[in-house]
Amino acid sequence: MPPTQPPPPPPPPRHTSSSDSVSTLHPAGSEEEELVTPVTTKNRGTVRIVTPTPPHDERTPLLAPQPPSTPPSSSSSWLHSKTSLARLVDSVRQHAPDVPSQTAQALPAVGLGALLNILDGVSYGMIMFPASGVFADKGSMGVSMFFVTAIISQLAYSLGGSGFAGANGSMMIEVVPFFHIIGNSIAQYVGHEEANAPTIICTTLVAFAMSSMLTGATFFILGYLRLGAIIGFFPRHILVGCIGGVGAFLIETGLAVCMRIDDDDFTIEFSTLKFMLQPHMLAMWVPPLVLAALLRVITHRWRHQLIFPLYFVLVPVVFYLIVLAARINISTLRSGGWVFDIQDGEDSHWYEFYQWLHWNNIHWGALADTLPTQLALLFFNILHPPLNVPALAVSLNEDVDTNRELVAHGYSNLFAGLFVTVPNYLVYVNTLLFYRVGGTTRYSGFLLALANLGLLLVGTGPIGYLPVIVVGTLIFVLGIDLIKEALWDTRKRVTRMEYATIVSIMVAMTIWDFVIGVLFGIVVSCLFFVVQNSQAQSIRAIHTGETAMSVVRRPSAQRAYLREVSKQTMIMRLQGFLFFGTITNVESTIRKLTSPARFPTLIRFLVLDLTLVGGVDMSAAESFVRVHRLLRAKGIVLIFCGLQLGEAVHEALCSVGLVASEDGGETSAVGVEVFQEFGDAMEWIENAYLRAWWRARKGLTDAVTLPLPARTMDSLLPDVGDESKSPRFSHLKEVASRTLDAGGLKPPQPSSPSSESQAGDMSVSSLASQLVNLVPYFTRVLAEEGDVLFRRGQPADCMYVVESGVLRATYDQPHSCSHVHEAMVAGTLTGELSFLSGQERSATVVVERSGVLWRLTAEGLRKAERERSEDALRFVREVVKTAKADYETLLSALATRQ
Repeated sequence: MPPTQPPPPPPPPRHTSSSDSVSTLHPAGSEEEELVTPVTTKNRGTVRIVTPTPPHDERTPLLAPQPPSTPPSSSSSWLHSKTSLARLVDSVRQHAPDVPSQTAQALPAVGLGALLNILDGVSYGMIMFPASGVFADKGSMGVSMFFVTAIISQLAYSLGGSGFAGANGSMMIEVVPFFHIIGNSIAQYVGHEEANAPTIICTTLVAFAMSSMLTGATFFILGYLRLGAIIGFFPRHILVGCIGGVGAFLIETGLAVCMRIDDDDFTIEFSTLKFMLQPHMLAMWVPPLVLAALLRVITHRWRHQLIFPLYFVLVPVVFYLIVLAARINISTLRSGGWVFDIQDGEDSHWYEFYQWLHWNNIHWGALADTLPTQLALLFFNILHPPLNVPALAVSLNEDVDTNRELVAHGYSNLFAGLFVTVPNYLVYVNTLLFYRVGGTTRYSGFLLALANLGLLLVGTGPIGYLPVIVVGTLIFVLGIDLIKEALWDTRKRVTRMEYATIVSIMVAMTIWDFVIGVLFGIVVSCLFFVVQNSQAQSIRAIHTGETAMSVVRRPSAQRAYLREVSKQTMIMRLQGFLFFGTITNVESTIRKLTSPARFPTLIRFLVLDLTLVGGVDMSAAESFVRVHRLLRAKGIVLIFCGLQLGEAVHEALCSVGLVASEDGGETSAVGVEVFQEFGDAMEWIENAYLRAWWRARKGLTDAVTLPLPARTMDSLLPDVGDESKSPRFSHLKEVASRTLDAGGLKPPQPSSPSSESQAGDMSVSSLASQLVNLVPYFTRVLAEEGDVLFRRGQPADCMYVVESGVLRATYDQPHSCSHVHEAMVAGTLTGELSFLSGQERSATVVVERSGVLWRLTAEGLRKAERERSEDALRFVREVVKTAKADYETLLSALATRQ
């Protein structure tokens, strides 16, 4: 593969300056404006939102770790067939002199690959068709079809289709149960009479070819559109259950093959067990089962790649040594069921299955009747390569493109369908053994295709001398492996629900059939998915406003007041996907939070933070409507934050009328506020608390009311009645008397920082008198909206005291995509820490609302230290104390947002 280009650097994070979208809550006088920070709210009628160890004995390594996917590379795809062919011709011409030496080096791998194909072809080709009715004695035809599809897949991979140079392709043996279902359904649809044999066999062959075409087309589309990763979204344990079901089927098939009975005669009944326990039958199926178990014991102790093929070379040798010693002739062995009796198969040709094909013999009704099974087979087929390919890449330490492999599988299966044979795929175990013996080149894979062709031309005559015990052992080995993979290997890797799904799929496939088993697995998986996700924690955290305050820098008296009254604010942070299974817990928790019996302090604001919510279904959206109805009856304002215009969560809430639509055609429900950021919501709430106190102090209302939008207040007042007698008002009044009034919060007087200190109570009330002596060292500054006081990284040469107006600080870290914004209101400081420490500025500060500032430069501070050292020292101490409190508040607010 050509080297991939590094991805372009990500675009700079986009954010909206708070000064662009922030406005005042209500028109107010200058004195009132100095108490609150401007946050964006919703105007009446419209809403404005604020800104690994590889397995050695598994044919299908379902549990093997997957390597990271490689970036798409257009040149790696073999869609450019002309270019690939030209390169292949040039490569052959260049390396022609080395052909003899390369052939000699590839012979061990080719011999091993051919032996594995013989074992698989004889074992699974013989059972490709049902063993009863018109399909009796058609095992040799299945062996020929096995080698045809093996040759096609091997050529497709070795001629440039696969990224693995030594890839081995073969029949997809795990789908044999589906072939039996297809064959039996066609025979039942047409009729089991011998006269219908041409129609049944021809239609069955066309159905097999159609399954290859469907598989190939699906693989090609997925690979061409680079959608290979989509297959990984399907629950893995369903496929594991299907694999276990195939393993159980192979055990049943192995028993039927060994006892030489039809598949239909092998049923899970007591009579079958009684038949199996007859002495002759025990001698037929027990030795293959013991040999299969012995092989797995050997391979568990020793992991050499030649053990498996040599074992199955040794079994027939020992068998015929016993036969020669007992002087038993071949006809006796065949009549006794010890050797396959293929009758006229010894004289049949490899192309016999093509002789059954005739256009007039296709029964289209029976073919259409197989479509449900075809779709189940297709579903089962497409899940294998996305598992085998990454696992093989890990085992061979190679980096391949899964989408390229899917395209190769598409071509190989499309050609298999054109040649009227069965689906194929890249075989994990065969490829791994092929590599370990030296088959690491495409030339060795091409030689393996020629060897398969030679085996196909030899024909099926030698099968008449093959001991049944060899085929039975092979089938048992694979069946045991698949059952072990499904039940034993997963016992500590999956949850109990997933394990129950695996077992239930195996049981359904064994008792009924594979199509029902697959559908049953999907239904059970969906059911368990709902149950598991219903148990997931949708509520990430619950805070009160006391612990989750805004990042606004306020005077200490205001902060103390807000910390107390914010107990009437409840914040609930939600996460994940909210649907009918999880929203029930959210709704019940909200009901508990608003219950006076559980929470004596009645809440006034409920904030639902949806920042981490990925989606909301209809049931969850309607549940929020019920919550809003409940809160409105209790006089509680519902606040949504973390919403983005046009996103799924916002659209879901719009659909039920809770929030305004993006085009502003509808307004939000009464008693609902919407904010983009959590910090903006908290600023709005804190401003509401401060305005409530301020208006009551000025006598603007007879009772303390929160300055919410008019329609919100209309919804609250009828429910709460006289606010002056409510517990919430009593709490506000009592806290204000203890904090704001006791702290000396009075209407500010302009012109000097001393009077500003009185208004803001920067640290203690005595500081105001001390600042009088330092007035000459400050410079009065008229700050206009949009002015930049200083930028991050600049030297700190001064600090500011805010007399009026609002400042906005942005902490922008160079390697972070997130930004932290902090507002400074009247009576606070800015730039003090970097100024006193002599370090660079850590934030950029912009004037958000015009006002008056008092600037203290480095020269002014040095002059004050020389002339009024004692006052300057007290001032510095109080500044440090205030700065510490401000930064603790900032850190606390940020910590509660995680």
